[in-house]
Amino acid sequence: MRRPESRPIIADRAEFVDALSQLVRGHVLVRVSEASWGCQLNGAPLRWSFGTLLRFGLIARYENPSGFKGVDYYRITDNGRWFAGRVLDLWRSLPLWQRTLVRLTG
Repeated sequence: MRRPESRPIIADRAEFVDALSQLVRGHVLVRVSEASWGCQLNGAPLRWSFGTLLRFGLIARYENPSGFKGVDYYRITDNGRWFAGRVLDLWRSLPLWQRTLVRLTG
């Protein structure tokens, strides 16, 4: 049995699913700061999911020669692509009311 503090926490499940959806489509996560507002994905802030995506190897940093100095760029990994496929299939199978509830409650 795992101790409660060692369980993975996804602070905002809807944001996490949306992030996976954007990453699978080829969008790049841009991180300019360690602050919660410091990540952008497809022009929108990614406030809660960066740590979870990185910790589980779903994204990886890459060198962007045409990028800005001091900015980190991340793409989805092969493991992330596989995981995203499963999560997105499950998400789409949920009734609209459940997806809406997840969006409202995080």
